[in-house]
Amino acid sequence: MNITVVGTGYVGLSLAVLLAQQNTVSAVDIVPEKVDRINRGQSPIQDREIEEYLAGGKLSLTATMDAVSAYRKADFVVVSTPTDYDPDRNYFNTSSVESVIAQALETNPKAYIVVKSTVPIGFTRRMQEAHGTGHILFSPEFLREGRALYDNLYPSRIIVGADGEDAEALEQAGVFSGLLKQAAKKTDVDVLIMSPTEAEAVKLFANTYLALRVAYFNELDTYAEMKGLDAKSIIQGVGLDPRIGSHYNNPSFGYGGYCLPKDTKQLLADYDGIPGDLIAAIVASNTTRKKYIAERALQKVKGAEHGGKSRIIGIYRLIMKAGSDNFRQSAIQDVIRFLRADQACSVVIYEPTLDADGFAGCEVIRDFDVFAKRSALILANRMTPELQCVQEKVYTRDIFAVD
Repeated sequence: MNITVVGTGYVGLSLAVLLAQQNTVSAVDIVPEKVDRINRGQSPIQDREIEEYLAGGKLSLTATMDAVSAYRKADFVVVSTPTDYDPDRNYFNTSSVESVIAQALETNPKAYIVVKSTVPIGFTRRMQEAHGTGHILFSPEFLREGRALYDNLYPSRIIVGADGEDAEALEQAGVFSGLLKQAAKKTDVDVLIMSPTEAEAVKLFANTYLALRVAYFNELDTYAEMKGLDAKSIIQGVGLDPRIGSHYNNPSFGYGGYCLPKDTKQLLADYDGIPGDLIAAIVASNTTRKKYIAERALQKVKGAEHGGKSRIIGIYRLIMKAGSDNFRQSAIQDVIRFLRADQACSVVIYEPTLDADGFAGCEVIRDFDVFAKRSALILANRMTPELQCVQEKVYTRDIFAVD
């Protein structure tokens, strides 16, 4: 089949590579450098499996900036463009998705559009009504940054949302889910076909539950630290209950990244007029955690252990986790904002992947040794071997050394 994938971030590129094993895929992007790298067999994002598959040269994959030509020959157009949360509108910014849908349907009305971008609940129905077609499906993704292709090769489940009263749409939903299953290495994959609105809800509720786990163990950790208790022992004891488990339990500075912050806020917005307190509490808890981390750091750097000397707080990396090149919506950015509100201290950032000399009003240092010497205290969301030599300066809540 001919498949066009629009957007080559983690979601789009991993899907393009996955489906290009057995189909002819055009990957559309507006950034020339990304298109060029993909066509040279190089990944523009950090993902070991994507890098290996692209370098192998066995894929029927071509990257292009010519979206219209790609739409004309497509059986399926997969939309994976960004939908950042807009705090002013209290809503996902779906303009890029809407633009792709309109242009693709105008160019090739026979094609089926599969929305992979995260959207508000009810979005796909509104697009179907606006364009007078059932040729718009929704298929949520459940991927980790840095392991996106792996998670497509070994999916937890495959879900496609289609209009239940449209026989052709249901058939095409089955075809698309079959393509995903055929390309996967995992054979026993649960496939669910449901309404697009229900599929949209699955995505937001799943990610909000993950955010809940992060917030829960962070609050446990805050309690333990303030009471002088061993958080690791408590978490291990709690996690040994098989109903709870030992996954997603490592304390952090707060949840962040591509999905959890915006998905929790969007779900909270969708609760307008619906009784409930939990979703709002999850969002609020994450803000409280980041404020707490900043307050603890300020207490430490102003404390006697530094003898009243330098009050420079060093931020070790902006990225969310190891193996990622993403720091969009990373928790540490809000921590930095809270730190900078205290003018008695200054903040420097170690981020070797950043070309700029400044970020969020702070100096960026790309030499680790210089950074370590300048910093009286180093905040690290996750410990790394690089930090072992300055361990006495590091403040982290990383207990289990996992993301």
